[in-house]
Amino acid sequence: PLRRQRQMCIRDRSSTIRLGNKVTYQELPDGLTETYKIVGSAEANPFEFKISNESPVAQALLGKEVGDVAKVSLPTGPEDSMDIKILAVE
Repeated sequence: PLRRQRQMCIRDRSSTIRLGNKVTYQELPDGLTETYKIVGSAEANPFEFKISNESPVAQALLGKEVGDVAKVSLPTGPEDSMDIKILAVE
């Protein structure tokens, strides 16, 4: 039983979005799907689909899991935001 619990904990931790994960999400309500890898700011390059862990999208995603909906703050104003649904984490 202890071994099984340990395996479940390891599996649970791997489903939580962290630095280094590749995340596929869907913008709501328009349905646009995007995939990005969350990296440190020195590695960030949107042309290579790598976003900084300090970006608004990454900040909204970190700590979430597949199926969660995250709210991303937009630079257009404090009341503007976008919802994204997490579809996959690698």
